Amino acid sequence: MIKLLGAALIITATTWTGIEASRHFSERPRQLRQLKSALQALEAEIMFGHAPLHEASRKIGNQLTEPVSSIFATFANKLESAETTAGAAWEESLKLTWKDTALRRGEFEILKQFGETLGRHDRYSQQKQIILTMTHLEREEADACDRQLKYEKMVKSLGFLSGLLLIILLM
Repeated sequence: MIKLLGAALIITATTWTGIEASRHFSERPRQLRQLKSALQALEAEIMFGHAPLHEASRKIGNQLTEPVSSIFATFANKLESAETTAGAAWEESLKLTWKDTALRRGEFEILKQFGETLGRHDRYSQQKQIILTMTHLEREEADACDRQLKYEKMVKSLGFLSGLLLIILLM
């Protein structure tokens, strides 16, 4: 009886581990879609709302869910609280909140390059930079969806199967 209980616990633990590991593959495309919609909202705020960057970022941060919203909320706080450039505040907010996201280094570099152009150009040049950034993020999203299709199910199965292997080895 104890062996069966132990086997059930092992299967549960390894399956749960596999599901948690595969969650990263499904979170990345979702967060990239959120980033794209946030950039579209930022574009609208800049082009049509004529809102200052910190107000636009705060509005966008309030509209999104975590962890993407924290990037924009932190950026708005940095712009309001410190004497800094928009690019430096953007990069610092990315560094502070990046560990909470499922995004990869390539997306970090894309967003970092976007931040270097924030507040340096007129509205129309800024709009072009936003569109360029969204194009890069679309490419990354396609890659993330492809990886999700390839690896998500495999990682879940690997968790379950490693539990079975462990049970067989221990019996």
